[in-house]
Amino acid sequence: MQRRTMVMAAAGGAALVALLAWAFAPRPLEVEVAQAGSGPFETAIVEDARTRLADRYVVAAPLAGRVQRLLLREGDAVQAGDVVATLLPGVSPMLDARTVAEQRARVGMAEGGVQRATTRIEAARVALEQARNELRRSEQLAQQGFVSPTKIDNDRLAVLAAQKELDTAVEGQTIARHELTMARAALGAVSGGAGSGASFTLRAPIAGRVLKLHQVSEGPVATGTPLLEIGDIGKLEVVAELLTTDALQARPGSPVHIERWGGPGTLEGRVRLVEPAAFTKISALGVEEQRVRVLIELTSPHERWAALGDGYRVGVRIVTLAEPRVLRVPVSAVFPRPGSAEPGAMAVFVVDGGRARLQPVTVKARNGSEAWVSEGLAEGATVVLYPPAALADGARVKPRQV
Repeated sequence: MQRRTMVMAAAGGAALVALLAWAFAPRPLEVEVAQAGSGPFETAIVEDARTRLADRYVVAAPLAGRVQRLLLREGDAVQAGDVVATLLPGVSPMLDARTVAEQRARVGMAEGGVQRATTRIEAARVALEQARNELRRSEQLAQQGFVSPTKIDNDRLAVLAAQKELDTAVEGQTIARHELTMARAALGAVSGGAGSGASFTLRAPIAGRVLKLHQVSEGPVATGTPLLEIGDIGKLEVVAELLTTDALQARPGSPVHIERWGGPGTLEGRVRLVEPAAFTKISALGVEEQRVRVLIELTSPHERWAALGDGYRVGVRIVTLAEPRVLRVPVSAVFPRPGSAEPGAMAVFVVDGGRARLQPVTVKARNGSEAWVSEGLAEGATVVLYPPAALADGARVKPRQV
């Protein structure tokens, strides 16, 4: 009996020790896992962008005048050479009573000037006739020897002087008549209303569509006033404003995926030009950023994006690196290698036999969701995602059930 009691007590003590050991034994950490696999890999710059016309033409008034009401509307199609606007001479300014009286007085003065010029012409003709008669008498007396040669020379010069005086009087009459015409024209501005004269037509420089009307109604315009804008909707490009650090990676010819444009699927394009000059832009958080415009041409068929217009908002992914098949792991599985002084040294936790093993790896590139592992990892290996701080090399782990 005593022996049986001792055996039972020893068994109970062993069970208690086993129970305490199980209760205080470390539990496996539950972790998220994923498998390393092969597939295509690319890195891209994601940014909002907008469409714009490659060429925009502004039709402006080359002369000051009065433009007739425009019959075109936004979206109307025009052909090269079509009349898009007509300019008429401007309206003469209105005159007050004092100015009208002054203009009438100037007309009277001009009329008097014409009359005076006519009188001078008659006087010059009389003087010329008198000089000619005097020259004829002198020549007759010279033949009889009663007049010296000097007298004849003086009479001939007198005839020339009288002729010049007549010519001057005729020119004076012409000037007076022009002054009278100017004075009457200035006086006619009182009731002249709209200016008279030939109209001037403006024609479309290219075939396209009307994008914007700066002035629709009839009214006066100054020289250089823009009237309307014309462009070819079929020649659209995409403009993205990238940070200068990102723009260095967007080289001309880089493929571009155009998303969130409002239509089905994704449009394709390529970088045409990175502008050489940057500019300062204030972000939504009030931070000054240096950005540069990147111009993207659409390579998808026009039928797919025919509904796009000028100034539409789109999203672009400019591909900076593309590989057809590499070993990939989720980017959340990669972290800096602990205790390594080598710059860029990375590692992952690999699940092997229920335990996490620290595995150094070489990461060639990464994007927002995946990392390209070039060395240190085999395809199909199970890696830990978002490794917790408590996870150490050799620790027991258990995949979390999703």
